[in-house]
Amino acid sequence: MWYNNILETIGNTPLVKLNKVAKDIPATVLAKIETTNPGNSIKDRMALKMIEDAEKSGKLKPGGTIIEGTSGNTGMGLAIAAVIKGYKCIFASTDKQSKEKFDALRAFGAEVVVCPTNVDPEDPRSYYSVSSRLEKEVPNSWKPNQYDNLSNSQANYEQTGPEIWEQTEGKITHLVCGVGTGGTISGSARYLKEKNPNIQVLGIDTYGSVFKKYKETGIFDKNEIYPYITEGIGEDFLPQNVDFNLIDYFEKVTDKDAALMTREIARKEGIFAGNSTGAAVAGLLQMKDRFKEGDVVVVIFPDHGSRYMGKMYNEDWLRDHGFLKDDKLTARDIIAKKESAEIITIDSEKTVIEAINTIKSMNISQIPVTQQGSIIGKITESDILDALLENPALKSQPVQNITTAPFPYVDLNTSIDKISSMINKENIAVLVTDENGNPEIITQYDIINAISA
Repeated sequence: MWYNNILETIGNTPLVKLNKVAKDIPATVLAKIETTNPGNSIKDRMALKMIEDAEKSGKLKPGGTIIEGTSGNTGMGLAIAAVIKGYKCIFASTDKQSKEKFDALRAFGAEVVVCPTNVDPEDPRSYYSVSSRLEKEVPNSWKPNQYDNLSNSQANYEQTGPEIWEQTEGKITHLVCGVGTGGTISGSARYLKEKNPNIQVLGIDTYGSVFKKYKETGIFDKNEIYPYITEGIGEDFLPQNVDFNLIDYFEKVTDKDAALMTREIARKEGIFAGNSTGAAVAGLLQMKDRFKEGDVVVVIFPDHGSRYMGKMYNEDWLRDHGFLKDDKLTARDIIAKKESAEIITIDSEKTVIEAINTIKSMNISQIPVTQQGSIIGKITESDILDALLENPALKSQPVQNITTAPFPYVDLNTSIDKISSMINKENIAVLVTDENGNPEIITQYDIINAISA
């Protein structure tokens, strides 16, 4: 058997039991692995449905341009369908999204416009506003508007819900799902609750989003809104696809817990999933008292980990955000293990011959160059040699004439791995400011010494 095109492979994704990450939950926990869709996310389902419905209604005409505000996954689904169906794509997205997502969209020939995250939806710079403006300006264009286009939730009513019902043989008791546009949870929930009204639907929200408070109080509280890191869930407005009547409860998850759980799923279950999956499983564990033996809990795993390589799967990124602290050595540890010695510098007005004498007498190979006490650059043995071979008269001239860019700066919490990767032929050391505000140089020798100490 073969398929006529890649779009026919959308759906029928596997249901996989979670074992290690869900060991403290008495229920059977099953993951709906949406990464097996051709665009590696659940958004393929609704992207194709929105396009097909727009074609039927005449809103999307042959040779047209699809314009959408998307964080990446919906864009991927739209872009794949556009390749097969002959449409162009322009996507507006936010600067908090991972670079990998944008690169993937561009790989399918889409144009991506990156907009600021920390602005109101009504702001002309927001990705909602930019996509709406482009739809008016670009001839023969159509904006799916995944947030308010009910084809989004209908796709999951027709596909995801029935698949879950059949795969669990109707035994599902709880559905756990991150809530962004609301299409996945609302469409799936509508089908499942028609089959069994007692099924509990639990939405995962993030801090900085309005969903949880709105569900519990009916109040849209702008004070709830602030920037957050977690991708794919939460909003600062109420999409029409979010049917609050179908969602029984919202659980909020922190950026840190979502990011770290994303990694745990890969390490404990061998499932390479994205950030909203981490949020969903972290939320599941926070709600463990809601589940009992005999329950069957299905958690939606919406997208693939490959789109988060520069973020949740990057240890330096995690450390920079204060999410990860481990036993690896840092710049602080390397300095502590160094023999205490005052850093040798040379003023930019000193001559090259004075620099040579300093290098010889101090038995060093590089010197930071200062101006009025601040480090402005560096000179190394090779810098001096190259300069003198070209012009021997430089000996009597100021070192600022042969000064090169300063060593890169790192902070005290920078990992030994990152420091080591920064030291190379061009940068034979890095600079760091110690606890007292004094500059320190870290060389390859210092790293070796710290490791072997």
